[in-house]
Amino acid sequence: MNTILAALLALGLSALLAACGSSPSTRAPVEDRGASSTTTAPVAVAQPVPVTGAIPAPATADKLPPGAENAGKPGYYTVKPGDTMIRIGMDTGQNWRDIVRWNLLANPNQIEVGQVLRVIPPVAGAAPTAGTGAVVASPVPARNAQASTVPPAGAASVPGVAAPAPVVASVPAAPAPATAPAAADDELAWMWPAEGQVIAAFDEVKNKGLGIAGVAGTAVVAAADGRVVYVGSGLRGYGNLVILKHNNTYLTAYAHNRALLVKEDQNVRKGQKIAEMGNSDADRVKLHFELRRQGKPVDPVKYLPPR
Repeated sequence: MNTILAALLALGLSALLAACGSSPSTRAPVEDRGASSTTTAPVAVAQPVPVTGAIPAPATADKLPPGAENAGKPGYYTVKPGDTMIRIGMDTGQNWRDIVRWNLLANPNQIEVGQVLRVIPPVAGAAPTAGTGAVVASPVPARNAQASTVPPAGAASVPGVAAPAPVVASVPAAPAPATAPAAADDELAWMWPAEGQVIAAFDEVKNKGLGIAGVAGTAVVAAADGRVVYVGSGLRGYGNLVILKHNNTYLTAYAHNRALLVKEDQNVRKGQKIAEMGNSDADRVKLHFELRRQGKPVDPVKYLPPR
């Protein structure tokens, strides 16, 4: 009996040892935390599809200033920083209101740097400059549209005989408006715009006119016949200002006045009182007088009579 029990115990112990020494057919998964970040499946990223044909312009493309296609052409002016319509009129020798009209500007106070403006009169009957303003002009009716189709006077209608082709008389084209000859312009009889000592000589860069001393209320007179194209204080550095246009070549400007005695579009005569001397936008009572030839400042002493 003891022998049998001992044999059974030995058999059970052998089986147990065999079970512990053998490898299991399946093993529990082991998580490798260090490798998990490198074994993660990559995320698919959509690739851009090639576009064939024309490529549209980007939506943020810069817009050209109005009238930019005319930049650099004769008779056009490109707006610079600090410009106003009054200054542009002085610099081009034109009435600023004419420039507004030629360019169909809806608001003369809204001009932008780089904008190109027409500063000479358009040819009669021509369309206004495209792209310079926001107002659309009414179409200009054609003149004598049927003149070329009317048969000559006295032509009879004969049955069976072809009518002769209409004869159009050769009429010379009307010449475009032109500026007055320089010689005629140079014959203007100028006079001094005020009594007083010259305290500032002309300098093309620093002082574009003459400084004439005086006391408050000294009469300021028109240096020649002309038309008033500006009255006001809208041009920085000039104070109360009067600008006269004398012809297609010359402008004169009278600055720092205390009182302005004329109004825009008024015709004035040489020697007529147009203002009273003052010190508006100046450090003392004086008249700043400019004479501009085709918009360019020139030395008034070369045009005024000697004192």
